Amino acid sequence: MPSKKALVRRPAPCLAEGLVTHVEREEVDVDLAVRQWEAYTEALRAHGWETVEVAPADDCPDSVFVEDTVVMFRNVALIARSGAESRRAETLGVEEGVASLGCSVNWVWEPGTLDGGDVLKTGDTVYVGRGGRTNAAGVQQVRAAFEPLGARVVAVPVAKVLHLKSAVTALPDGTVVGHIPHMDAPSLFPRFLPVPEPSGAHVVCLGGDKLLMAASAPKTAELFADLGYEPVPVDIGEFEKLEGCVTCLSVRLRDLYA
Repeated sequence: MPSKKALVRRPAPCLAEGLVTHVEREEVDVDLAVRQWEAYTEALRAHGWETVEVAPADDCPDSVFVEDTVVMFRNVALIARSGAESRRAETLGVEEGVASLGCSVNWVWEPGTLDGGDVLKTGDTVYVGRGGRTNAAGVQQVRAAFEPLGARVVAVPVAKVLHLKSAVTALPDGTVVGHIPHMDAPSLFPRFLPVPEPSGAHVVCLGGDKLLMAASAPKTAELFADLGYEPVPVDIGEFEKLEGCVTCLSVRLRDLYA
């Protein structure tokens, strides 16, 4: 049976100091962000996911965006090495977390850089965004780690947004969804569905036809519902101010060995 565990990390008290690159800085209400994070994790649990809280990183403002610290393929964890040097300390507690779950742990090494938010998996295809946080050497190290396991790694240029998954994610049937103004190379995805809102490009497949998505994308939720999916909206507005989305607040581990 597929596993349904999700690594999460509580927001740091200094969350409001998080990095922004493609948006104007806005004031972040940290108390509200904590409540939104708690509602997000509760939504995961309500749909059958076991949340595994990794050690907090209170000195790292962006540490709540735990997806950036590690990439999973089957039972193998590749610990990331962010292109933003200030974020590299975030991986420590995550290494312990994935090791405790029985994962085989590997690392991205200098000169490679990689953020987990630049990696989108659909079946055995692994799309890796090459942009501000992930370099060519990082893409090569993803290939070296995962291709021997049967992955097909496809590099995708990313210039208009922070991460590849800031622009695209995928539905349960493998169809990639994205907001075209934020995409650099839509033609790289053989099955693609455009969505009308930037935050509509971000979904987490909860199981079956259920899609966790931001409450800020009601038109996209209507589109998905019309296609037979069940949107599960959550308000993550404080994290959206920091270029966060529903994918980067957790690491879903679907293929752990029993």
